[in-house]
Amino acid sequence: MKGNYKFLLLAFLIAFASCSFTSKKFDDNPDKDKLLIQLITYVLDNGHFNPQDLNDNFSENVFEDYLNQLDPFKRYFYESDIKDFEAFKTQLDDQIKDYDVAFFNLTHDRLLKRIEESKAIYAEILEKPFDFTKDESYNADYETLDYVKNKREMKERWRQQLKFSTIANYDDAISQRDTDIDSNTLPESVFSAQNEKSAKTDKKSLAELEIEAREATKRSLDELYDFIDDRQRKDWFAVYINAIVEEFDPHTFYFAPEDKDRFDVAMSGNFEGIGARLQKKMDAIMVNEIISGGPAWRANELEVGDQILKVRQSNEEKPVNIVGMRLDDAIKLIKGPKGTTVVLTLKKVDGTIEDISITRDIVELEETYAKSSTVIKDDKKFGVINLPKFYVDFEDYKNRNAASDIKQEIIRLKQEGVEGLVLDLRNNGGGSLQTVVDIAGLFIEEGPVVQVKETGQPKEVLKDRDKSIVWDGPLVILVNELSASASEILAAAMQDYKRAIVIGSKQTYGKGTVQNVLDLNRLVRNNSNGDLGALKFTTQKFYRVNGGSTQLEGVKSDVIVPDRYSYIDIGEKDQENPLPWDKIDAVDYDVWGNYFDYDTTIEKSKARMAVNEQLKLIDDNAKWVKKIRDRESYSLNYENYKKEMELNEEEAKRFEKLSEYKTNLTFTSLPYEVELMEQDSVLKEKRNRWHQSLAKDVYIEEALNVLNDLKMTYAIKNKVAEVKN
Repeated sequence: MKGNYKFLLLAFLIAFASCSFTSKKFDDNPDKDKLLIQLITYVLDNGHFNPQDLNDNFSENVFEDYLNQLDPFKRYFYESDIKDFEAFKTQLDDQIKDYDVAFFNLTHDRLLKRIEESKAIYAEILEKPFDFTKDESYNADYETLDYVKNKREMKERWRQQLKFSTIANYDDAISQRDTDIDSNTLPESVFSAQNEKSAKTDKKSLAELEIEAREATKRSLDELYDFIDDRQRKDWFAVYINAIVEEFDPHTFYFAPEDKDRFDVAMSGNFEGIGARLQKKMDAIMVNEIISGGPAWRANELEVGDQILKVRQSNEEKPVNIVGMRLDDAIKLIKGPKGTTVVLTLKKVDGTIEDISITRDIVELEETYAKSSTVIKDDKKFGVINLPKFYVDFEDYKNRNAASDIKQEIIRLKQEGVEGLVLDLRNNGGGSLQTVVDIAGLFIEEGPVVQVKETGQPKEVLKDRDKSIVWDGPLVILVNELSASASEILAAAMQDYKRAIVIGSKQTYGKGTVQNVLDLNRLVRNNSNGDLGALKFTTQKFYRVNGGSTQLEGVKSDVIVPDRYSYIDIGEKDQENPLPWDKIDAVDYDVWGNYFDYDTTIEKSKARMAVNEQLKLIDDNAKWVKKIRDRESYSLNYENYKKEMELNEEEAKRFEKLSEYKTNLTFTSLPYEVELMEQDSVLKEKRNRWHQSLAKDVYIEEALNVLNDLKMTYAIKNKVAEVKN
């Protein structure tokens, strides 16, 4: 069974029409829920890196996690509901094996009933004023809360949660009122009696502000419940499925059809459509962003704030009214293949109604892609490349991907004569494994980049086999706690080769596993159930060329610098059900020998960081953020609440200097991008903001110091003509 597995992965990645997981094909099942469980359990049992025993312990874990996801604040279910559910607590493993959905049906029906009841509860509570003079507190530690026993306790739980939400709105309203009054105050010499009388008349009373605060809370809940009401049974069933599959590891996940579409867009950075981001407000589908460079942007007729009333395809006579429609369903009608036309009936911001036609095209999400800049430091020009993720088009690797873009940016930077390169992988959660290998190959002559291993199979070593080096100069890689997976592979390889100096957090995220995505529709004959979605599941673990795993431990930076995440539990080791750390044998690789002062440069950087006042302040801020996040009890007495907020604000003033920090560095876009910005004011604004943030970035500043310190044993080949493509 395992022997056929690699062929499956290859088949999926190059988009073969049939699935080669095994020769087994599943017959269409009229019960889609049961079919999904059958497919997913089969795939995980035969393909997951670490298959689980479906036993009573597994059942109990699924039971707890599923209920926590359904009702995390414990404001829907009663203790009696949980007792009803507990009859299934150790039976879910048996139900999964029998493709039985009785437990889901029970919880789903009960949840919908309790949600409907809660609408009346919150509406009733928010009709009456809150007494903010009463001494009481709110406990935000939901995990330790018991389920309520009766309706009286349920109303009290809701009352406390709503009062907690409202007291924040109340405080904001008071602050806004006082700010408005202060800003409208005239100098005494010109402040007439009439003005004074007007100011006193306009000043809202505390009672009026309390009403506004409750109304704001209700609006937020109404919007939340509008979203909840849009959820269909299949959406809730996906929650149940994921409670099952996430017991295997944190990165195994079931994608409902709409979620799979979003995943594909996130991974490739592009989609076919009109190029607008939409949101639902009550029953209205609103435009909240026009994507720069897309069809809607080029047509210049659609505006932020427009409401889309109807959608008509160019080959149809009658439009479809989308008012009140689920957002996902409306998006399906608006998106479509490149070259096709869609007609939108709009209610414009000014209230007028009009029809516009937009021809769909490939929409590229610029924020997904690599971007670069040059900077002068000590009369030397350096390059900075930011890579948000390791993106790829799974249908065709030859389409735009992270590796080809990084190569192009390096060539462009070389044309500008840069003498060192910073590759910024902070907050990069990973992506395509192949792009990592290709990017690593841009910096080394040839050799192994990463080792991968699946259960019961020999390890596989992924190598760079291209002897050409696109960049042979000084290299620094920036990471933080959110640099994960593919980012860790690249940082680890460059560190092991001593090709780059890694600057950043004590360790990166610690995700040392590889996932693949399987289209479940390919497993079913004559599928009449509609789109079944896809399953992302862990198939391999990867290892550094030195044999160590990045699982749990991540990549340790050569130069450790504090950041805002330093004391927050956000790594792989803090997730549920992570796979363990281990190691395998190292492979042969040649350490990069072209820095003669590699270790000396690291020590100089550490010495600078140890006395850097900005970093000391960042570390203090990280500790303060940790304290704020860990707080669980809040006063619901406004005077006490206000005092607590004022203490926080006073302490926060210590950290205002963080945003005031500025280097003397100036960052410049490359010539090709300057030309684009002449036609695209949105892109220009985005780049200006990026450059401003770089100029205030102490990590970038130190990365440039390191580049300045690194000495090569030979002259850098920074002429484009010397690049072997």
